Amino acid sequence: MDEIDERHPVIAPRRVAFDWTGTPLHWIPGEPVATHFINVLHLLLPAGERWFVRVYKEALPLVRDDERLYREVKGFMGQEAVHAYSHQGVLDRQMRERGLDPGPLTDRIEWLFTRILGERCPVPLLPRKRWLFVRIGVIAGIEHYTAVLGQWILDARELDEAGADPTMLDLLRWHGAEEVEHRSVAFDVYQHVAGRYWMRFIAFFLGVLALPLTVYAGAVFLCRADPTLSGVRPRIRDYRRAVRRGLFPSNRFMLAAGRAYLRRDYHPSRECSTRRALDYLAVSPAARAAAERAAG
Repeated sequence: MDEIDERHPVIAPRRVAFDWTGTPLHWIPGEPVATHFINVLHLLLPAGERWFVRVYKEALPLVRDDERLYREVKGFMGQEAVHAYSHQGVLDRQMRERGLDPGPLTDRIEWLFTRILGERCPVPLLPRKRWLFVRIGVIAGIEHYTAVLGQWILDARELDEAGADPTMLDLLRWHGAEEVEHRSVAFDVYQHVAGRYWMRFIAFFLGVLALPLTVYAGAVFLCRADPTLSGVRPRIRDYRRAVRRGLFPSNRFMLAAGRAYLRRDYHPSRECSTRRALDYLAVSPAARAAAERAAG
């Protein structure tokens, strides 16, 4: 077996495609609320991934002096663009065509990323370059979580046992595998352009402190907008039940991931497993079809 470089694997976009015609609105059978807890990702990721690409377009001139990092950032941007497009397909085809319109919330999310987190600091306290460093730090913290969540979804056999839709699982696992694959890039960019621990610490909390509230608010919105649910509102007990069944990561898992990131000696290459990611990408229906299209 070839040795894998956990810090510098080859990063290239895979032009995947997904057919949502057979995927039900509640793609975990009998678990509409648990389904919508995970569906919050589809609300956040298209705008969020496009924002990542815009920020790194600003950052590219700052990494030109490191040829390998520059090449990795370009690969990262390509992967994130495909991620945004793929999750947008869930919103446009898997949700809207089954009567759930995510637009009222996704419009607000898009506004947040374009206006509040745009090129200029919304409060004129930071010069443009320092504001770029803060946003790069925020992305580094978020990318830590997308990597550990990517590893989690790769290993979550309970979703298979619950009968989760295979196309949706392939989307989530292909995406999770690529997050594990490129997990070092955002952190390496931050270290290259800024590198200060105190700024990384503050940017981490700016990026992830609101995550539990965002997940809950998104699940509330989806349950209200779901035409098949009448008056259903996600409760803490629903979240705990999903965690007990292994359908959603626990608070303990998320806190442990945060503690790992905040260590001074942290580096993403020591978290997760590129081999595990590549093993899944070798059998992923969408990734294999993309490879065949690229080769042919």
